[in-house]
Amino acid sequence: MTSMVQRVLLAEPRGFCAGVEMAIKALTWMVRIFEPPVYCYHEIVHNEWVVKAFERVGVVFVDDISEVPEGAPVMLSAHGSAPEVVSGAEARAGVVIDAVCPLVTKVHHEVKRMAAKGYDIIYVGHQGHDEAVGTVAEAPHAITLVEPEWGLDGFRPADPDRVALVAQTTLGMHEWAQVLEEAQRRYPNLQTARRSDLCYATTNRQEAVAQLAGQCDVILVVGSENSSNTQALVRYSREHGTPAYRIDSAADIDPAWLEGAEVVGLTAGASAPDHLVQGVIDRIDPAQGFELWRVTEEGEYFPLPPQLRAFVTTLGALVEAGVTAKPPAEPGWLDRDREWTATEALASIAT
Repeated sequence: MTSMVQRVLLAEPRGFCAGVEMAIKALTWMVRIFEPPVYCYHEIVHNEWVVKAFERVGVVFVDDISEVPEGAPVMLSAHGSAPEVVSGAEARAGVVIDAVCPLVTKVHHEVKRMAAKGYDIIYVGHQGHDEAVGTVAEAPHAITLVEPEWGLDGFRPADPDRVALVAQTTLGMHEWAQVLEEAQRRYPNLQTARRSDLCYATTNRQEAVAQLAGQCDVILVVGSENSSNTQALVRYSREHGTPAYRIDSAADIDPAWLEGAEVVGLTAGASAPDHLVQGVIDRIDPAQGFELWRVTEEGEYFPLPPQLRAFVTTLGALVEAGVTAKPPAEPGWLDRDREWTATEALASIAT
């Protein structure tokens, strides 16, 4: 691509968060342990490239748990599932592994706790998003979904003194703050989390975009259309006055976006693989190369789901027992899970 772009400022952090890392590694283990097909309820994460990579090795993604054959292994996606989906999977499937992100689980617990106390709950989220569907299903009688742009005009609590507010973890910070401020004005006794329900990866990536917006002529955001946190990054950049465009890969770049742009900001949603980001840099080919724009370090780590850890540990013990006695100091299969990345996991199924 011929352009006037001099520099690319590459956001750090960007791309895979700890929840996505865990979910991708978990599904990789599933296809290692079980003969295909392995089933997954909903896309494991919202990224087209990742989904296709798993489909190539025998993963079948379904939108209804009844599509899973009796006795088949099934994984539940990182976005969290409704209670009836979980129970339906347990009744139908041979093995069920729930790869829900722990930060989504936290919101589910908040909803159940507040509903049990008799609160009417405002859930700030996007209608139809997998995470929103699963969370609302925890207490449908007590919860009202509010799109950020709607405001609270459609919310009517039975008791204005018993109102709670929770949020989808992938919202834009500005969107969440607007609804929170309105709710606090209307309901002085509002109950909400001491810290925002927005996940650390969402806020970190948005903070990086906010800083990039003041330095760049345009920002490109790598991620799939159905990725809520990716779309939030695009909106966040535009709210800060800088044009932004979502792309699945370098092939989606419209050269017109870069006309007159000397500095391009580049980031990726929390489920986008980093090789897609590198592809964008290669296509833009900035005259002065790229530099990192770092706002913070991320060291979060989520271990694999407990039942899957048990499967892997048992399988490792059987393999080792069948081959040779393992020296006491030799690490087990899961001992290096913290260092093993989702990028490496995806590479292992692609070869």
